[in-house]
Amino acid sequence: MKQAITLATCLLLFAVWGCSTSHRVEVAPVEVKPIHITIDVNVKVDKELDNFFSDIDEAAEQEAPDAQ
Repeated sequence: MKQAITLATCLLLFAVWGCSTSHRVEVAPVEVKPIHITIDVNVKVDKELDNFFSDIDEAAEQEAPDAQ
């Protein structure tokens, strides 16, 4: 009977020891760098294209009322 109790106690201790876990998480410092975005080139090109094709747009607007 004493051996059964000792065996049961050992099994219980091993079960408790096997179910216990520990985790360690280390977090390194995060470096945030500034981001620079320029869209001036796209805006300038768009304006230049509007200026370049403005004479074609005006001619199309003048012809459109005559066609109807």
